[in-house]
Amino acid sequence: MKTDAVIDHIVHWLESYCGDAGMAGFVVGVSGGIDSAVTSTLCARTGKKVIALNMPIHQDSQQRSLASMQLEWLKNHFANVKGVDVELTHAFEALKEALPVDITGGLAMANTRSRIRMTALYAFSTHYRMLVAGTGNKVEDFGVGFYTKYGDGGIDLSPIADLMKSEVYVVAAKLGILEDIVKAPPTDGLWQDGRTDESQIGATYDELEWAMGFVPLDDSETELSPRQKEVLAIYRRFHDHNRHKMESIPVCRIPDALK
Repeated sequence: MKTDAVIDHIVHWLESYCGDAGMAGFVVGVSGGIDSAVTSTLCARTGKKVIALNMPIHQDSQQRSLASMQLEWLKNHFANVKGVDVELTHAFEALKEALPVDITGGLAMANTRSRIRMTALYAFSTHYRMLVAGTGNKVEDFGVGFYTKYGDGGIDLSPIADLMKSEVYVVAAKLGILEDIVKAPPTDGLWQDGRTDESQIGATYDELEWAMGFVPLDDSETELSPRQKEVLAIYRRFHDHNRHKMESIPVCRIPDALK
């Protein structure tokens, strides 16, 4: 990958899209992970105003620390970046209190965290006339669909969604992203136990990239190792289950004869 050229291309694309939209800049949620660190840095490189939000909800102390470090790093390197901490734990607890007890646990509330953060991002973007920049990579957005519909999937534009996770790491190195963030295990930050992406999916991003690019030829699948077969099954299960996130909202078309 021609890393410098890729970075320049994304930055120019962001700058052009923002200008054509008549918006003032970008709002980015910063979680302490590598994807949001890379995205926020690319947005900052446009020279346009950037508001980077740290939005903890019962957040793991390490995730809080990494997010704060990224905000400080951005502010120290880019005069156009404003870092803001928005504590959303109380908002989350208030909504949880209002919901029936039987749905206030598990995945429902994990996704609710993401959707509350999306609401905060759009409060800032609407007030300041900015675009919400997504932080998903290609494996997450188009491979396994590992994001929350109308949560972190609720965005205006997606700068790194054509980069594989491994390519995000290459870009991060070129951008000088903090080593602590680069080395941190990828996590969606939606669970109080701090579970990683790998523990939830059952495969590493390297394995998922392999599965995403696997093209079966004749009996080639019979030659795969047991682990490769397992990873392929994991990938296909997630891809099929989350297909509704990756496709346009279905519309019930009314036949002309009925109108």
